[in-house]
Parts: sequence; C-alpha cells; structure tokens
Amino acid sequence: MEVSGIGWPLVDIVFIINIFLVLVVVIFERRNPMTTLSWILLLVFMPLLGFLLYVFLGQNLRRKNLFCLKEEEEEEVLSLLALQDTRLHENSLCFNDSRVWEYRDLIHMQMVSSYSLLTQDNKLEVFHEGRELFDQMLVSLKNARDYIHMEYFIIRNDSLGRSIIDILSEKAQQGVEVKLLYDGMGCIRLPVRFFKKLHEAGGESVAFLPPFLPYINLRINFRNHRKICIVDGEETYIGGFNIGNEYLGLSPRFGYWRDIHLKIRGSAIDSLEMRFLLDWRFAARDSLPETDCYFPDRYSEGTSAVQIVSSGPDMNYPAIKNGYLKLISKASRNVYIETPYFIPDESILEALKIAALSGVDVRLMIPYKPDHPYVYWASLSYIGELLDAGVRCYRYKRGFLHSKMICSDGFASSVGTANLDIRSFELNFEVNAFIYDQGISSQLEEQFLLAINDCIEITPETYADRPILLRIKEGIFRLLSPIF
Repeated sequence: MEVSGIGWPLVDIVFIINIFLVLVVVIFERRNPMTTLSWILLLVFMPLLGFLLYVFLGQNLRRKNLFCLKEEEEEEVLSLLALQDTRLHENSLCFNDSRVWEYRDLIHMQMVSSYSLLTQDNKLEVFHEGRELFDQMLVSLKNARDYIHMEYFIIRNDSLGRSIIDILSEKAQQGVEVKLLYDGMGCIRLPVRFFKKLHEAGGESVAFLPPFLPYINLRINFRNHRKICIVDGEETYIGGFNIGNEYLGLSPRFGYWRDIHLKIRGSAIDSLEMRFLLDWRFAARDSLPETDCYFPDRYSEGTSAVQIVSSGPDMNYPAIKNGYLKLISKASRNVYIETPYFIPDESILEALKIAALSGVDVRLMIPYKPDHPYVYWASLSYIGELLDAGVRCYRYKRGFLHSKMICSDGFASSVGTANLDIRSFELNFEVNAFIYDQGISSQLEEQFLLAINDCIEITPETYADRPILLRIKEGIFRLLSPIF
C-alpha cells in the first residue's frame, strides 16, 4: 500500500515514525533503563500499537515547577526547614519520643527533598472500613464553619458522591468557602451537571488536567492521585479511600473493601493545606491567597510525630519511594506492606530481598481479586524472587485490598495514596503521611496480622505450580509493566 502523491509504502512511514520515537525515548526522555527498554521493544516489534500507546502513555511531563512554591513562598518555608533541621542535628531533646531520633536521617531526607516539616503535636485516628470513615467525615463537613477543601482522584455519581455534594452545597449556601479539586481522568465519567448544585450555591470545583473533549482524555499519565479533605484547618482526612459506594463495600464485583485512611488533628494539617493550595493554584490557574486564615493557631492535639510527604513527576526526587526505601533498609525486626499494585523498580525489589536475607521478617499483602488483571499478572511475576529471599507473600481474599501501607519495626510507618508501583513513583501526584509513633504503627501492625487470617499465603510450592498460561502472562506484562 502506498500513500498517494508520495510513493512511500505506508509501512515505511510507520517504520520511520517509530525510529524517530525510539530516538526520542533513548536520547531525550531520561527514564530509568527498564522503562526505556520497554518502550523500545514495544515500538520496534509492535509499531502501530507502540505508536498509539506512546501517544497516550509515553509523553513525559517537563519539570516546569508548576506545582512548586513561588520564590517568596519558598523562602519562608526554607527558613522554617533550616531552623528545624538545625535542631534535628543538635540533640534528641527536640523530640517528644526519643525513638524518633533514630529516624533523623529519614526525617532530614524528606525535609530537603520534599519540603516536609516534622510536626509532633498530632492526634491520629486510623480507619480500615469506608462506612466508619465516611460517617465521621460527613459529620466533619456538616460542622464546618469557615472553609472546606477537598481533593480526590475519584468521585462517583452515586448515593455517597451525591450526599457529599449536597452537604458541600448546603455549607456553601451558608457562606462556608468550598473548594473541590478532582482529577480529570479519575472523574472522567462525571456529568457536568454533577457540580451544578454546588456552583449555584457559591462553591467552586475544578478539574486537574481535564479532558480536551468530554469523556475523552488523552493524558492518561500525570494523574492527581491524592485524597485530601480539610475542614476549618482543624481536622483533615488522608489515605486510600476515594468517594463512591464501592468504597463502602457495596460493589457487586469486589464486595468488602479494605483500605487505610487517617484522620489527623494537629500541625500536620498545615502541610496538607499547603499541598492543596498549590494543586488548586495549578488546576484553577489561580494565585495563592494573601491571607493566613487557612493556617490558624491551634492547641496541641496529641504527641504523634508526622511528616506529610508529596511526590510527583514535577519534583526532583521520588520522595515517597525514597521514604519507602529508608523504612525497609532501616528495619531490624519486621517490615509489613499492603498494596493493591506491586510493580517495584529495581531499588525497591532489591531492598526487600536484602532485608529478608538479613533476617528481617518481611511480609507483603496484595489482592486475591484484581481490578486490573494485567497489573496483577505483572505483580505476580515479582513474587518468586521475594519468596526465594525469604519474603512471605499473601493474597487478600475477603474482598478487595486497596490499602497503601508500610510499617517498619512497629514504630515508623507510612499511610497515604502511593502504591508500591512505578506509576505511583514516577507518573502520579501522590501524598503520604510518614508517622513516627509506636501507638499508631503498632495498631497498623496488629491490623495487618489480623488481615492475614483473610489471606491465602503464596508459598514456594504453590508458586511453582502456576499454570503455564499464567507464567506467559506474567512474563509479558512484567516486560511492559514500566509502561503501565
């Protein structure tokens, strides 16, 4: 087949385009080697499919500091960080709990790589079930006096989503400032009229990287995966739950939904508020407010030490991934991990194997029933290496496992939105709470051990008995996993 007026066969044109894309990937896109190799193989051996996937998935977001602080804002934050960092290295008396001193290297790393202040006056509450979480969140929203700021990857047009919109509209009608930020891909199926009531009441909503055309979004990468709810600067919610009936365990497909979410009262709220305002500024093309009304003076609520850590493709360092690495490498007793998607890069995979080979009790929990089969097949491909190193692996069978949690030695832990996969590390905008507190981390550890009762353990014997077709799927999608 030839193209009219040119005389070149169409296959030659496709070949030339693919050669050009290969050069772009190799020379200009500074990805990790596995990602680069995956794209090259796909472009060379499956030219048409590779081209289409590159258009949808491959484009890299240039670091233009769109989500970062302006110079004057940065100076103020850096001065606070410098003061805190000086105290951090002078002595251990600045810590409420002396064990926090043992994690000063992790704390310092998050300070310099992601502007993460350490706060020690926090009171935390942990939720594993959606009903309990949303019962409290709805009460918090109804009691709002001054402002409500919410940021979510997914909001469903169902009874839970509509009930929250109804409350937000009612509060906006009462004069409460309401800002709702939602992801353009995660909420792509929401009808425009979904927000009409909120807008008519005086509330605001804006999409993060919205689709060019209704229901069609070519920007599959660079999604805002964060889940934040802040009420009056007094309490905030952060974790893995989106907004929808499925997160209440009402999905016929998944049934019970296991996740982890935090309610925080204390100074850690200020870091989450700044994160929300920066994301809002980008999505709404707005400026940060001059007033300090979003950062009220507050009394100490508790004694838990917390750092709010953000990461995304716009940042210089993968802060959350690096935090995971430090939690794994510093562990001397145990590391417990829950994640729905396990596609580690080489650094995470090696860290887990080294920890297990060093005698640390390393355990990993993934879903039994996947929501994305190709991701699940890729995840299974890594399990064999972990089993060989002594890692114990489980598949959660009661319902769907959506938790994003890592707990180290019953003292340091992380809960938030980032999965243990390359997409969370490199392509999504994420936010996690790194917690240095024995009470909270022990609670997470205890819940993990209880959840094992609802799991099937993957043993070396059962793993070796996998069907040949499953092994083929694992091999294919492991090779493509850096892309997806």
